Amino acid sequence: MDSLLLTYTPQALVFCASVALLAGIIKGMVGFGMPMVLISGLSTFLAPEVALAGLIFPTVFSNGFQAFRHGAGAAWLSLKRFRRFLIAGGVAMVISAQFVRWVPSSALLLMIGVPVAFFALTQLLGRPIRLSKPSAKGELAVGTVTGAIGGVSGVWGPPTVTYLTAIGTEKAEQIRIQGVIYGLGAVLLTFAHIGSGVLNRDTAALSAFVVVPALLGMWIGTSISDRIDQKMFQRLTLIVLLVASANLIRRALF
Repeated sequence: MDSLLLTYTPQALVFCASVALLAGIIKGMVGFGMPMVLISGLSTFLAPEVALAGLIFPTVFSNGFQAFRHGAGAAWLSLKRFRRFLIAGGVAMVISAQFVRWVPSSALLLMIGVPVAFFALTQLLGRPIRLSKPSAKGELAVGTVTGAIGGVSGVWGPPTVTYLTAIGTEKAEQIRIQGVIYGLGAVLLTFAHIGSGVLNRDTAALSAFVVVPALLGMWIGTSISDRIDQKMFQRLTLIVLLVASANLIRRALF
């Protein structure tokens, strides 16, 4: 904690914890959105690289809980079903993560903001992409794009959720496989950014600091979703993500 106070002001740490709490609530309600909210919120006052590092540990832990909520056996079956997506995404993520220091901040913000805005708008307008039958080539392509975006931005949710929705994945399995995919991606991202230098002693301390408020928020969000209509919260979440992505695009362009 002493090292954190030397690097960040108490006000900054309180803001980081608040953003993590909100991110956790949203993820607890709908099963996704934590990296997008974290990167959007933290990057309002931190450098994009620091914000990217900050989301890594809470993403690992929260997705671990989500993936294994229905047991290890169910998680393993989901992993086998989407193995092509995971392999393609993992390879692309490790490769693209090494270029994060060479990507301009404005380009990085656009790479995050535009896909998030597109995903949120398509869902809010009631026009999701539909695929009548999943294909191996399609899964490999989506996994590659998702991994490439995730490696440089820490955000790989929108294309993942779009694909799972498009192929008509059953709700419980969709939430579970999101946890598996995001969790494995977060582990890969951790090692990739140790290599890239983004995750270092100072940024790792910040990332560890926001784990507790993120998990607390996830517990709150899960409790709320068990009691109130899921569709209402999903719509509210999409609105929040749309606002967050619009802010990222604004910062990139102006």
